Amino acid sequence: MNRTINRQIILSVVPKGKLSVHDFKMREAPIPIPNEGELLLNVRLVSLDAANRAWMHRETYRAAVEAGNVMDGYGIAEVVDSKATGFAPGDLVFTTTGWQDYIAVPASNVTKVERVDPLTHLLSAYGIAGRTAYHGLLSIGQPREGETVVVSAAAGSVGTFVGQIAKIKGCRVIGIAGSAEKCGWLVRELGFDDAVNYKEGDLTKALKAASPAGIDIYFDNVGGTTFEVCASQMKLHGRIVCCGAVSSYDGDLSDARPRVNPSQIVVKRLMVKGFIMSDFNAERNLALADLKAWVMAGRIKVIEDVCDGLESLPAALVGLLAGENRGKRMVRVQ
Repeated sequence: MNRTINRQIILSVVPKGKLSVHDFKMREAPIPIPNEGELLLNVRLVSLDAANRAWMHRETYRAAVEAGNVMDGYGIAEVVDSKATGFAPGDLVFTTTGWQDYIAVPASNVTKVERVDPLTHLLSAYGIAGRTAYHGLLSIGQPREGETVVVSAAAGSVGTFVGQIAKIKGCRVIGIAGSAEKCGWLVRELGFDDAVNYKEGDLTKALKAASPAGIDIYFDNVGGTTFEVCASQMKLHGRIVCCGAVSSYDGDLSDARPRVNPSQIVVKRLMVKGFIMSDFNAERNLALADLKAWVMAGRIKVIEDVCDGLESLPAALVGLLAGENRGKRMVRVQ
């Protein structure tokens, strides 16, 4: 790699409809020089998440990505030069890297991470996907043995972990996915008890057949009609964990607003709570200890979808939004 040039992928236009690879372009810039208290990082892996698309719409839990700016994203990077105490070249960190080869950031904005093999696990099982599933399900959902857990986007990065952790906790798990093939894979390979294809037939009837007694915990990654259907089938004192709303992120947003009667929440005494992973940073070490133990014992299968090359990022994100991936999708920059 040319260590005098920093390749960057910028969002050239804020898309109005479905995201396209043509909404991005590559540019070259000088490699930044870190100031006092900063680190120069070489980006190794970039996480792809449906939320990347939501960032293009408006300010969320972070600033919106604007046209002309480097596309934002979380990643794993290696310290090349350190102007901050506690960091040395070769250290690995998790931070907002953006879609580029190098970035200079304040040391206060990064989290040092332990080097593991494979490195990709730092974004999947031990990173964004695994920790989001862990904290959302266990801290908010609070599953109890014998309860029924339903998870949407079940074959995706977070959903695959939610289902497996719920099984570890002794729950009955039903996945919602977008094809018969994915549904079969969830049951056959990941141990889900049942799976429902939301693109085929009546979702309400299918869920009632899969769980006639109702749902104790719904882990929502999509919003829209799926949220509505699951909310209507919750048991008394059920818990709805709101992790994402991919139906409102890209293209046709006609399904973006769930139509839930508030009286259902009152009558059934439902708990509905949204969260992001960083809400639980104080519990990071506990989560990592559990996740590593489960992976090492073979109780969790780590499903990763790794693309190669910085230039592959636009197509990889477009594909993720179209449901191409199984498990955690990321790009190995180098």
